[in-house]
Amino acid sequence: MKSSLLLAITLVSASLAAPMAFAMPALGDIVGTNPTDATTALETAGCKVTEFEAEGGKIEAKCTDTATNTAIEVYIDPKTGAVVEIKSGD
Repeated sequence: MKSSLLLAITLVSASLAAPMAFAMPALGDIVGTNPTDATTALETAGCKVTEFEAEGGKIEAKCTDTATNTAIEVYIDPKTGAVVEIKSGD
């Protein structure tokens, strides 16, 4: 009986932790200044990159939040590789 309860608790804990495995990028995160590094960092954070473009002196990464399937725009400082702005995609 104890092993069944332990198994149930383990399964519930694992299912609750799974959605938290990815956290969207946050302001100040360093993702890199080139497409390869930035793509790797953003996708590790759960943001599937579809394209990059220059906008307003920043690098704009258009991506999709893999947890919610929501379009996101992540703006990166081209000198430091830091995320400086995040907003919902248009």
